Amino acid sequence: MAQTTKRALAASLKKMLSKKPLDKITVKDITDDCELNRQTFYYHFQDIYDLVEWIFQTEAEQVIGGNRTLDTWQEGFLQLFDYVLENRELALNVYRSLSRDTLEEYLRRVTFALLMSVINEQAENLPVSDADKRFIADFYKHAFVGLMLDWVRSGMKEDPAAIVRRLNILIEGDIEKALEKFEKS
Repeated sequence: MAQTTKRALAASLKKMLSKKPLDKITVKDITDDCELNRQTFYYHFQDIYDLVEWIFQTEAEQVIGGNRTLDTWQEGFLQLFDYVLENRELALNVYRSLSRDTLEEYLRRVTFALLMSVINEQAENLPVSDADKRFIADFYKHAFVGLMLDWVRSGMKEDPAAIVRRLNILIEGDIEKALEKFEKS
């Protein structure tokens, strides 16, 4: 029952975002749309930003799916772009609001998890420390998220597949080289 209520609140917020910006939506607007009371909302979420974060967190795993290997990371990253595009109003309104950090943190978390899977796969037989693997993932995470945020900021006009293709050309073989360099240090 709790998940059903949370999903209803999330659906209501997403629907409202197609009509007005996040900072113009109130808890009362959401609960009225769901025919729930404010107490029910606050039982599940601290505030609207907490609801936004829950939406991103619960949908993240579904977005990337099993695309967490060297051969499939491009598909996972492309699916992340597609998710943001499908939820355009949510992404743009969150990005333009005071809770921009929520969107950025979501992208960082999902991208880091994707990259760590690829790095761990590549480093399977290499004596590279976990700290060095995290450093490599952090480096690429910032580049990937920066590209995506620039794409959001510019109105999501560029084809995500073209961005991922160019990114793949740029970094092909670089993660393996980075791991080899850390192996020697």
